Amino acid sequence: MMSTTIAAPRTPHSAPRRKGPNLEKWGWMYMRVSGVLLVVLIFGHLFVNLLTGDGIHQIDFAFVAGKLASPFWQWWDFLMLTLAMIHGANGMRTIVNDYVTHGGTRRTLVWAIWIVSVFLIVLGTLVVFTFDPCLGVTPDSVLWDRCQ
Repeated sequence: MMSTTIAAPRTPHSAPRRKGPNLEKWGWMYMRVSGVLLVVLIFGHLFVNLLTGDGIHQIDFAFVAGKLASPFWQWWDFLMLTLAMIHGANGMRTIVNDYVTHGGTRRTLVWAIWIVSVFLIVLGTLVVFTFDPCLGVTPDSVLWDRCQ
């Protein structure tokens, strides 16, 4: 008869440790830190857009153009966009790692998630920092007088 002993719960695992940075740990830490920052950024965004001034009735093209003319709001929106996209992509990566069993499919999906995320961050950054409300304004537009 063979007896089996169970190791004490605090006994170190005998598998060799990988060298290099623990990316899963850093991803886990990023999710916590970015989550807290995103709560502050999003509630600040909602407060300014919905609770100050005329509330929801103030939001129109001119309101957005005015906000995006300010470097403060440009950086606020850029930080919110970047943190949210990386936070979401990291969450999707975790889901793919948990549920996709085939290694090649998993790698393809994770690469696709990061490529799409980088593309959207670049596109959003271009919009935030290069927004010009006068681009393409014609004489029959309501913005014609303001853009002259």
